[in-house]
Parts: sequence; C-alpha cells; structure tokens
Amino acid sequence: MTDTVPETKRPPVEDWATDFDHTHPDYAANAPEIWDDLRERCPVAHTERFGGAWLPTKAADVRAIAEDTDRFTSRSIIVNDFRPDPELAPRGFAPPITSDPPFHQEARRLLLPPFSPKVIAEWEPMARETCRQLLDQIEADLRDGQDITDAAVTYTQHIPVRVIAKMLGLPEEDGDKFRVFIHRILETPGQHDEIGPDETLVAYLSEKIRERRESGADGDDLISYLLTVEGPDGNPLSDEHVFGTIALLLIAGIDTTWSAIGASLWHLAQHPDDRRRWVEDPGVRIFAIEEFLRFYAPVTMARLAAEDTEVGGCPVKKEDWLLLSFPSYNRDPEAFEQADEFVIDRARNRHSAFGLGIHRCLGSNLARLELTVAVEEWMARFPDFELSDPETVRWSTGQVRGPRCLPVRILDGAS
Repeated sequence: MTDTVPETKRPPVEDWATDFDHTHPDYAANAPEIWDDLRERCPVAHTERFGGAWLPTKAADVRAIAEDTDRFTSRSIIVNDFRPDPELAPRGFAPPITSDPPFHQEARRLLLPPFSPKVIAEWEPMARETCRQLLDQIEADLRDGQDITDAAVTYTQHIPVRVIAKMLGLPEEDGDKFRVFIHRILETPGQHDEIGPDETLVAYLSEKIRERRESGADGDDLISYLLTVEGPDGNPLSDEHVFGTIALLLIAGIDTTWSAIGASLWHLAQHPDDRRRWVEDPGVRIFAIEEFLRFYAPVTMARLAAEDTEVGGCPVKKEDWLLLSFPSYNRDPEAFEQADEFVIDRARNRHSAFGLGIHRCLGSNLARLELTVAVEEWMARFPDFELSDPETVRWSTGQVRGPRCLPVRILDGAS
C-alpha cells in the first residue's frame, strides 16, 4: 500500500476562529498550533461549514459537553454536511458510541465481557507476534540495502488491522478495504459521491453478517457473539444493531490505535534522549505510554446540540455540530502543568485520550495493549532511528489525527 498526499475538495481557511475546517490538510498539519492560538483569542471557534459547527478548545468546555447528555446528543459522532435522522436516537448508527441514555447503558453492557482487562490480555501474544512479523519484513528490506522505511505503511497501519480482523473473524487480507473505509468515513467525510453501492462499508458488513447467520454464528469471534447475545429487550440484536456495533469496532478500533502508534514513533524519531530513556530505564515505559496518549491523543469526537444552548458564552443552535477535541483538552495549560511539553516520566496524567463521560472508550484496554506492544517491539529491534525527511511526514485529516506517511531512517547498529 502506498501513500500519497490527497487532493482536497475543501476551500482554503482564512481564519480558524470563524471558518475552521478540521478535514482540511492545513488543519491536519498544524492542529496543535491552531488549538493554542484559538485558546488565546477565541476559545470556542465557529464555522458555517458542515451546516454550522463549533470547536471548543479549552478543557473545561470539552468536559462540560462530554458529560452533558441532556443538552447534547450522541446520535452521530462524525461531523458531516448532513444531519442524521433524529429517529435514529436513542440507538444511533453505531451503538453504543452513538447511543443516548438510557439505551446507551445496555448497549455498552453487552460489550463489557469481550473487552474486559482479562480477556484483552489474552490478545497480547497475537499482537506481539504480529509486530515481530512486520519487523522481520522491514529488517529483510534493510538487508537488501535500504535504510529507510515508511513506518506508517510498513508497520503501524497493519497492527490494529490484523488484531481487529482476528477479533471480528474477518479476513486479514481485507485490510486494504478497511483502510479505504476509514479514509472515506473519518478523513474525508461527504467527499465521495462517486462510490458505487457495492463498494461501501454497509455492503461489506451486510454481506459478512449474512454469511455468518447462514453458517450458524457458532464461532468464538465478536460477530458471532453479537449475533447470539441477548439484547436489552431480551431478544437477539437486530441486524441494524449488529451492523452498527461491528462498524464501530472496525473503524474506531483501527484508525485510533494506528494513529497513536505512529505519533509515538514520530516523537521518538526526533528525541534521542527519550529513546535512550526508554531503552535504559524500563520503569519509565508505563509513564511514557500515558504521555504518548496525552500529548498525541488522536481522537476528536462530535455531538449535536439537542436544544438551543450556549458553550463558553457562545450561542449554539439546536442541531449545530460540536467537536470535542480531546487532543486540545490534553494540551490546555489550565488542565496540565507543562501542557505544551512531552514529559516522558509524567506521573500525574489524567488525560482525556480515551474520552470523557459515558462514552469513554470501551476499547481502551485493547488500545493500550497494542500501543505498548508496538512501541516495545519496535524499540527492541530499532532503538536508534530518525525521520528521513520531516517535510514528507503527512498527518491524517478529519477527527482522528496521526501520521499517514512516516518515512524513518534506521541508523547504523539499530538492528
């Protein structure tokens, strides 16, 4: 899989305070600087794009929205040019993340068993073996005379794809399809009118659900689990519920994690002191992982205003979008000391990388496991590396931010 800089259909942004566009490449490349600027001069930015949207950048405002399920609905969490049908509430398109109370609690409860710490810990050997296989291939390429590898393309993007595919019982070889779905839905929403009906996530998952039902859904994978588990009403889950939850696990379980892994390697490539500390002081690693999550939190969620209200003194109309920038929250100096610095041994670190409120990430145990294993295995194999050309690094657009193009040079003696 190769990576190229995508063309954007979005017009340029003149002022991020009054015309922001989080799907624009300029935002992807400069997001931390944009948040810092907005916090100083316009803490709640607004745009008429997407039919009207707001971007709070201060931790207090982000937390207030995330924890208020009365004034803000979760029936859609991806900003787009259209509004989802209110009739979708309280289930939403992808339960439980798009569900409102009281439906949310029961939809989330169904997923607690397969995502418990004990069950997730059992996936470590598979995740570790996946990383080692990928590193074996990179090392083989290096022996052929190369000294540069695109760590995003050859490493980070494959790890969660293989783990989630295995958990769901989907073919590993469909990984490229998953990446296409993610690009369309999260990076460039509403910009793909030419897609045929057979090329969509809906078509793909509908076929997989049909196949699994016909085969008896007697496997130990998550799709079989969802097809046989008892729903909130005591009956089997509807196809719509099963589809939405699988879509959530597939999309949210892949892009978020590979973005966190990629950003961590991007940081380490530029900070030899942190690489050295990781290698020489194993006790610091647990703190480093949490600091990677804080400083490079990949996820921005969205809500819709359920009524006319206000945020940070700004008038928000019913059905306006609100972007919950958890990454901006994590860099707010009112929430963290040395908020704009990466502190590898930061001990007090109550970050919001996994969200806030009732929708705090159900898969946080899995994401931490994959991030930890991926960085451990990379650093064990290649403890010394650098960016081959910082200008060629490209960050993803949309609501999940991480490196999509990450060329690094493995330094002599690294392997």
